[in-house]
Amino acid sequence: MAKALGVAVIGAGMAGRGHAAAYHAASTINSPTLPPIRLVSIADINEEFGTLAARRFGYERYDRTWQDIAAADDIDVVSVVVANHLHREIVEGLLAAGKHVLCEKPLSDSLDEARAMARIAAEAAPLARIGFTFRRTPGIAYVRELIQSGTLGKVLHFSGRYWTDYACSPQAPMSWRFKGGPGSGALADVGSHLAYVAEFLCGDISSVAGGRLATAITERPVPLGAVFGHEHTEVSEQLEAVENDDYAAFNAAFAGGGTGSFEVSRVAAGHPTTLTFEVFCENGAAVWDQRRPAEVQLFVNEGPAKSNGYRQVLLGPEHPYFGGGLAMDAPGMGVGQNEAFVYQARAFLEEVAGIEDGALPRCATFEEGLHNMELLEAVTRSALSGGQLVTL
Repeated sequence: MAKALGVAVIGAGMAGRGHAAAYHAASTINSPTLPPIRLVSIADINEEFGTLAARRFGYERYDRTWQDIAAADDIDVVSVVVANHLHREIVEGLLAAGKHVLCEKPLSDSLDEARAMARIAAEAAPLARIGFTFRRTPGIAYVRELIQSGTLGKVLHFSGRYWTDYACSPQAPMSWRFKGGPGSGALADVGSHLAYVAEFLCGDISSVAGGRLATAITERPVPLGAVFGHEHTEVSEQLEAVENDDYAAFNAAFAGGGTGSFEVSRVAAGHPTTLTFEVFCENGAAVWDQRRPAEVQLFVNEGPAKSNGYRQVLLGPEHPYFGGGLAMDAPGMGVGQNEAFVYQARAFLEEVAGIEDGALPRCATFEEGLHNMELLEAVTRSALSGGQLVTL
């Protein structure tokens, strides 16, 4: 039997739980068979959060620090799911200790640090990958196939938005998400997702313009206890200044032709998490909406105009990630973001295990993570210059 791979997750917040659960399920999807997977540790500075997550997802123990994970002989694979400004120190320490690392996006909160991380990752023997989870969404992957196969053909225009409401209340407690310079708020948090989805479908962005950043709620109360993910907690009467953006928008040009418009928010009341886009192409168009992830709306330029229109395509075993993957891979069974984390973990474990004929595409590299941050930095520069054109 192949050597077991020991897995750990650093960070027991919302996305950390997504990674923890994904490793638990990764061996149950697709083929060939993975080596045995040992769920070893959840690490978090908050002992209550960490121990609860370890018990919930079947990990053997709780560790308090990333240094404990780096020093552990029984751990081979680590997901880093903590505040952006902590990524570099932890990732570099883990790579130096010989651990394979899957880091949440964005790569860092600083472009200089992201460049340093990409350089170190390129020279390191262990694998270093970044989690672009929406690339694993069957509907988005299917739209990409429609474009690349010529069914939809050349992209003319991409229109996308990612609206969230986790910060729409002025009583949402201060946390690391509200600290940092311009562009480190909604743009980095959810705009990073929308940007790599657009490039996944339409190719690299060559320039941006019309950048705009806005802070709708300028002060937030200091929490009385630990803040878990996007959840609210009891707060004090003390207020601290919000340092980054609640809203961001920009336009873009794609290197292969076509343009795009982007809008993101963390104060969009009524939208817990709504990533949606419409891509218009020479042969038709497609719509995907995170609120209805198991379907794609497809328009193909064929037949009489008076009877043509969008049609609903329900995802099933003939579409990406379904057939032979999901336990129930029949049409109409549905899929969501939790499954996307499982596909991501599976792909990373296949690469770590050296499975050449793995079922899934590889995870994004740190170079791709760096490019994503360079794009967001260009948007920030455009916004700070009054919307001027910035070339990548």
